[in-house]
Amino acid sequence: MITTLNKLPLGTSAKILDINCSSNIKRRFLDLGFIKNTRITPILKSPSGDPVAFEIRGSTIAIREEDTKFIKVEF
Repeated sequence: MITTLNKLPLGTSAKILDINCSSNIKRRFLDLGFIKNTRITPILKSPSGDPVAFEIRGSTIAIREEDTKFIKVEF
């Protein structure tokens, strides 16, 4: 199933398909290891619901929902 990263349920691993955002944010994601075909898993949600912590390539990274809606994933 294909969706955006912000809609991926906690604990569900998915594969990154594409990043559709401005070049500045896309560059930052690429620097953090958000590369096509990489597995990513949402593991923790803040008490307010935003940001969400994701496990990617052995690291935990918190990202705001406004940025995760640009990342297309398949699970």
